[in-house]
Amino acid sequence: MSLKKFLVQKEYHCIKLKKTATNHFEIKAKINGKKGRFILDTGASNSCVGFDEIEKFNLITEVSEHKAAGAGTTEIDTHISKKNKIQIGDYTLKKVHLVLLDLSHINMALAKQNANPVNGIIGADILEKGKAVIDYGKKKLYLLK
Repeated sequence: MSLKKFLVQKEYHCIKLKKTATNHFEIKAKINGKKGRFILDTGASNSCVGFDEIEKFNLITEVSEHKAAGAGTTEIDTHISKKNKIQIGDYTLKKVHLVLLDLSHINMALAKQNANPVNGIIGADILEKGKAVIDYGKKKLYLLK
């Protein structure tokens, strides 16, 4: 029995992943009904959206006292947006908290590799809630209904 067949029987949703020129997986998702492109990042503790995407995704934000850190960066100012709806394929999650930060350094790195810019990052918080399974060979993400 294939992994896909097994997981679909267990009521997982199957979502296609696209490999970028930078060897990241890109995923399409909707936030509050608005389409966007995101990097799938299992190492990111929180899902993030760029500051410049607040209007696009109809986000209500507040300043956060927490600082973000990532590979090669430390002490990044953040805002937070609560109670958002995320849809990835047929998988929907409500009341999602998103971290907002400056993602220009990520999009500049993508541009240098001739990859398209992204609106944000889907991180481990959403993957954990969806009991995610990633099939790297078939480029598929499975999220439990």
